[in-house]
Amino acid sequence: MTAPTVRIETLSEHEGTEVLLEGWLSGKRSGGKVVFLQVRDGSGVCQCVVEASRPTPFAAAQEVSLESSLRLSGLVRKDNRAEGGFEILIDRIEVIHTAAEYPISRKAHGIDFLMSKRHLWLRSRRTSAILRIRHTLIKTCRDFFDERGFVLIDTPIMTAGAGEDTQSLFPVDYFGRRAFLTQTGQLHVESACMAFGRVYCFGPTFRAEKSKTRRHLAEFWMIEPEIAFAGLDDVIELAEELVRCLVEGVLSRHSDDLRLLDRNIAALRKAVDKPFARITYSEAVERLRSSETRERFEARLDGERRLLQSMIDELAELEKQLPAIRKARQQEKLRNRIQELRDRIRELDRDLADRPAHLASAQSFEWGGDLGGSDETILCEQFETPVFVTDYPARVKAFYMKRHPEDSRLVRNVDLLAPEGYGEIVGGIQREDDLDVLTSAMLAKGLDPADYEWYLDLRRYGSVPHGGFGLGIERTLSWICGLKHVRETIPFPRTISRLEP
Repeated sequence: MTAPTVRIETLSEHEGTEVLLEGWLSGKRSGGKVVFLQVRDGSGVCQCVVEASRPTPFAAAQEVSLESSLRLSGLVRKDNRAEGGFEILIDRIEVIHTAAEYPISRKAHGIDFLMSKRHLWLRSRRTSAILRIRHTLIKTCRDFFDERGFVLIDTPIMTAGAGEDTQSLFPVDYFGRRAFLTQTGQLHVESACMAFGRVYCFGPTFRAEKSKTRRHLAEFWMIEPEIAFAGLDDVIELAEELVRCLVEGVLSRHSDDLRLLDRNIAALRKAVDKPFARITYSEAVERLRSSETRERFEARLDGERRLLQSMIDELAELEKQLPAIRKARQQEKLRNRIQELRDRIRELDRDLADRPAHLASAQSFEWGGDLGGSDETILCEQFETPVFVTDYPARVKAFYMKRHPEDSRLVRNVDLLAPEGYGEIVGGIQREDDLDVLTSAMLAKGLDPADYEWYLDLRRYGSVPHGGFGLGIERTLSWICGLKHVRETIPFPRTISRLEP
């Protein structure tokens, strides 16, 4: 009888039986008369034990190179020491393809090198864990809206005009006509909202901002719901419900992945255990300028400086120990730890150099400006939960936002800032539903209403109060996973300096 082909994630169901496993060699070590192969298949990593008593597979195991593709068969047995609690005692190995010398070795590598080898670095445990969580995040979003009666609408990637800032458009030659990569699907999804009442779109969006911050990508993915007969409070309620659902979904399915990423799970769980905080833009400005914020910021800065010094001390101690280590495996492990510490020290040192300027900017913030990344970081560090900031000045926001009924300087919009310094993950609004007001707002922003005739039609034929929001998948994932840089959250990041691979 032929052994069944199994996935590593299901090994517990096959204890005591012969199975066939197909995968790639991600690690190998020898222990005299036994070779331990670490094999991955996309669902997990399995320890495969090859004993010298089986000469043919033992010889193959000794010779096979990292990342070679394999087909192995053997007996599944329980072993609490093995990853996942099970291993396979191998009786046959078929090498499907012998890999050339793999460029990503077990030693530590710089981030630029790893990003240049991103097509291979996807195989690493850390990247695989992040992208598995990304998959769950996207599936949870779709399930969330599908279960609530929303209709998915696919909106165009190429458009004739700006959805938001005209300064951050990527131009495209569209059969001799000037077009642009879309900044948002929300204008088009509004059309469908007037047909179905509750809709959402999900796809890539593009921003040509020449930004080098850790929060920016030139190409990222947004999910954007739109609801008819709705005000800003309805938008806020839906956004909070979605974000809570996303965090709970990841916590319930990815505890092992989050531990691999060293995520503070307790802090993440605390963030959704109670209602999200709410403040207005004007209250946010007061907080940025307050002495309490300065004192809190300086105390945090002192703590980070102490952490930096402790890492520097640890690094010095490890470098003293290195010459005395004789075993190659222990040397490699120590060198990797030293490289990791150097990278963290360099990163934290750079942050500490910038942070005083962030505080100075926040303390001198003038009402009427848009909140920047530093301002958002300082604000959201003051809350354990995500915080909604509402009612921004109209002059710094898009033309289609509803004017505040009590203060014409303001618009009815909201940003949701994630805690722990991660900043904006959701931007929401109530739309301007009055034709004359919307046309005037376009002119004030330097836009030609003739370019948006189709959009203005929505205010001519059955206009209703409506609103929606956009949730950025990458920024949300960055917060949930506790990542330092948004480039880790997407398979192939596109930044101001990277277009390959």
